[in-house]
Parts: sequence; C-alpha cells; structure tokens
Amino acid sequence: MNTRFLPDTADDTAVLPQTPTAAVVTASYAPDFERCRLLCETLDRHVSGVAHHYILVEHRDVALFRQLENSRRTVVDEHDLLPRWLRVFDDPMSLFRRRLWLSFKTQPLRGWHVQQLRRIAIAVHAGEDVLVFCDSDVAFVKPFDLNAFWHDGKVRLFRRDGVLSNEGHDEHRIWSRNAGSVLGIDPSEVSTHDYISTLIAWRRQTVTAMCAQIEKVHGRNWVEVIGSARRFSECMIYGRYVDDVLQGAGHFHGSEEFCRVHWTGEALSDDEFRSFVAAMAPRQVAIGMQSFIGTDIRRIRRLIGLD
Repeated sequence: MNTRFLPDTADDTAVLPQTPTAAVVTASYAPDFERCRLLCETLDRHVSGVAHHYILVEHRDVALFRQLENSRRTVVDEHDLLPRWLRVFDDPMSLFRRRLWLSFKTQPLRGWHVQQLRRIAIAVHAGEDVLVFCDSDVAFVKPFDLNAFWHDGKVRLFRRDGVLSNEGHDEHRIWSRNAGSVLGIDPSEVSTHDYISTLIAWRRQTVTAMCAQIEKVHGRNWVEVIGSARRFSECMIYGRYVDDVLQGAGHFHGSEEFCRVHWTGEALSDDEFRSFVAAMAPRQVAIGMQSFIGTDIRRIRRLIGLD
C-alpha cells in the first residue's frame, strides 16, 4: 500500500463546513476487546453527532473486533493503513507474549507505537471533517455532543499551556523535542505546551497536510520518519504542527479534559470508583480506567449501570 501523502489541494487552515462531519477513532487490540465493547455500548448510548466510528486493529485481531461492527462502526485492518514493509512478529524476549513491529526503515516498535501510527494514517482512509480520538478503555457516563469540538469553523485543539517547563515532565519534553525534529522545526524553538489527553479532536485535512510536510522535509515516508525514534507522541506531533507550523490556523485551544482518567495505581474498590465518578468536573462526560491497572471490566459495567 502507498502511504505517501501528497499535499491536499484544499486549504487545511480554512474554516470547516457549516455542518462538519465527525468520526470517532479508537485504536485497540485483543486484550482490550471487552473494554472496547463497553466503549461502543456507552458511545452509542450517550454520544451524538457521530457520523462513524473506526476501530483500528492489528490484522490478526480483525475477526475478533468485527463482532462490534454495525452500520456506523467499521473495523479497519492495519494492513489497509500502514506500509507492508512494517512487519509484526511475536517477541521471543517476552516469551512470545508481546508483539514487535520490525523493518529496515524504523526502530523496533511496540504496540503502543503502532497504535499511534494507525491514528495518523486513518486520515487518508476516513472521509469525515473531524477525527475524535477515544481510547478503548474509556466509557461514557453522561450525554455528550461532538459539536463541543468545533466553533466558528475551527476545531478544538487540546493544550495545557506551559506545563513542560515544570518538573516531572521529562518524557513529555523528549516527545515534544522529537516532534519538532520530525516536523523540521528549528531545535531552538522549544515548546512548553502539552497536547496529550484522551477524547481529543483533529482536523482530518490538517493531518494529511502534516504528513505531507514531514515527507517534504525529510524526503521519506512519514511512517519511516516518525518510527526512526521510539520516543514519540502523535498528539505532540499534531499539536506542534498546528501551533508552530500553522501558527494555530483552523483551531482554537481548550485545556479542559472531557474524560477523567485513572492513570496509575491500584484497581479501585466499589466505593473508590463511585467517589472517582462523583469527582468528575462539570464538563467531563467519560471515565478512563487504564487497562494495565487491572480494574475488572464486569465491575465497571455494573457500577455504571449496564449490568
């Protein structure tokens, strides 16, 4: 498959159509299948304004996730998004429990790296104006309209201003620096903004223009360029492209998070879970229970009233 991006003839900084279309995009894998099923159920129950929902998975997981398809939900095979020279293998160093994506053009990549590449690549596959990214370990618990992501023809770019100048963000600073390198931004132009969250939106045309910019700067496929360093963040790359290359055109900034996430620590007890939900900010409409923490999915279903 040819994954090279040619510059779009449309102006990626122009205002959105009067009634833009929006797709929800979820990258997932087999161990998160039941969490992804829960996301789909709660998304269908609570979220309006969704033209389509794309679930992006590795080739061997396609058949499993096809159970979740319907008229507005499609499972997309990684083979239809990424170049075939990026090949996946069972990793013998993990006793074949983990997967490893290898090529002569990138560093060895893990699943979380490739999920990020899929989220970028879907822009050439989808037809909607706005892509809303939602992790598979998220569940919606309140009504939500995707219109929250655009205003006056512009898309909401999630950004926490200046936080990378604070202590404790070493990894994010590396991701930001590497994003600048990928985009051809002068290394002296250091960003202190953080663009990483779940339940965020991108303009689809801006993503394709971003990939064309990467290929123009480096003369190589954008997957090859991004994958040449293992420490990267697709959110940082998009955020810095919008702010540092486009000077914010086509976007407005928002720092409020629509999803409250339990990032680290132990699985929550029933009482702790109820307290976690009760402490959601007024504009938060979803919760995220990081899958590696091990919260029982049956408990989550019961506590949010699905079982």
